[in-house]
Amino acid sequence: MSFDENLINNPSKGMPRLQEIMRALRDPDSGCPWDIEQNFKTIAPYTIEEAYEVADAIERENWDDLKNELGDLLLQTVYHTQMAEEENLFNFNDVINQISEKMIQRHPHVFGNENRNKTSNQQVKDWEAIKAEERAKKNQAGVLDDVALNLPALVRSLKLQKRAARVGFDWPEISQVLDKIDEETKELVEAKENESQERINEEFGDLMFSIVNLGRHLKVDPEEALKQTNKKFIDRFKFVEEAILSEGKDVQSASLEEMEKLWNKAKKNQY
Repeated sequence: MSFDENLINNPSKGMPRLQEIMRALRDPDSGCPWDIEQNFKTIAPYTIEEAYEVADAIERENWDDLKNELGDLLLQTVYHTQMAEEENLFNFNDVINQISEKMIQRHPHVFGNENRNKTSNQQVKDWEAIKAEERAKKNQAGVLDDVALNLPALVRSLKLQKRAARVGFDWPEISQVLDKIDEETKELVEAKENESQERINEEFGDLMFSIVNLGRHLKVDPEEALKQTNKKFIDRFKFVEEAILSEGKDVQSASLEEMEKLWNKAKKNQY
């Protein structure tokens, strides 16, 4: 596999330049040994990691980092596509055309003859109808069939529940969701006392699933809520650490009672 050095060294060429760089990296004769050894499965974790780093840059509102991280994420698409092309599965244009067609088909109120003066609820229903047709073409008859297996568990739970709710499988009242949480909590306590670790894990998962469902009914994104709680925990614990260190003590030697007292002080200080 030969590559075009002029294209690789021309910063004005954009996407073709990046594709050529990847071709050069994957060249079995002159490419990078590490890049040559990779396959879809070994690269997939990096793809997920880069998506998280994009989200992190957005959260921090660091736009220079976002530009950099979007490039890293784009590289993942180019990487997977290059490997696919080597195996005669598809090429980059196939990827671009497929997503373009999907966007056109899923937005008939923009690119077709449908009226765009619809409520957001109607647009969601239309979207689900279109996706149902797409699933049927893929022989995916079930409402939940195309919910990605490798999504983070909290995100996937929320997505599964939303899908089921759109076809009517949902508690009509929040009080019923709360009752379910009470039920699952009691079952977890019973499992802790009498059951195996496997059963405890199962009941703990049921409880978490029910809590995600409560969040959905309250219009709370569980991932975002937990992220905020994580930050709050870090801020309060840092307060505890700094307070102990300021007294010339070591955090590891502090008693739980001391740390709890400082923790409550951090709460009062609105950490």
